[in-house]
Amino acid sequence: MEKEKVDKKDHILDVAERVFSELGFDGASTRTISGEAGVNMAMLNYYFGSKEGLFLAVFERKIASFRHVLQNIGSSENTSVLDKLDQFIDNYVNKMVVNSCFQKLINMEISSGKQTQITEKITEMMMHNVVAFKKIFEEGIMQGIFRPDIDIEMIIITIVATKNHIVNASHITSSMLGHDVKDEVFLEGELKPRIKAYMKTLLKAYIVK
Repeated sequence: MEKEKVDKKDHILDVAERVFSELGFDGASTRTISGEAGVNMAMLNYYFGSKEGLFLAVFERKIASFRHVLQNIGSSENTSVLDKLDQFIDNYVNKMVVNSCFQKLINMEISSGKQTQITEKITEMMMHNVVAFKKIFEEGIMQGIFRPDIDIEMIIITIVATKNHIVNASHITSSMLGHDVKDEVFLEGELKPRIKAYMKTLLKAYIVK
């Protein structure tokens, strides 16, 4: 029974993610989402309480899954800090450089410039992941492997900005690279390995003593 509840919630969240990415928060309705998910309004309200609760649950599911990955990487005692950095970049590129509804949705909300309770809560969720990543750099500094004067915040901004340009300005990136970055075969087979190699080389050239 519990597994059935989890599966049902995940199904609702999958549908909500797609509908919100297509219509935005204001344009989407819980009635539309419940109809497309094949559940009644009472069930949707029972699980999420409101449209805002459902919207935040979509973000929390994706952001929390990546936070779990980061925490596992950061807490490993048998992994060197340089290997942790490599693992973070691999996971970040795999999860974030994708042609998904969630990336469209997160760009829609964060780039809107609106300062609402929802954007504040989303920012708070994402900052937990930023803190987990910062710990990797702080560990490298403490061990004397990374330069003590590195600008950790600007490093993270650089990584995020690279992803944003590829995902959110795909037409420009496609022209620059001479290939459609929305082509899944190209994205998985060529572009992601290229991004990973570039980020690792760039960061290590800057941060390693």
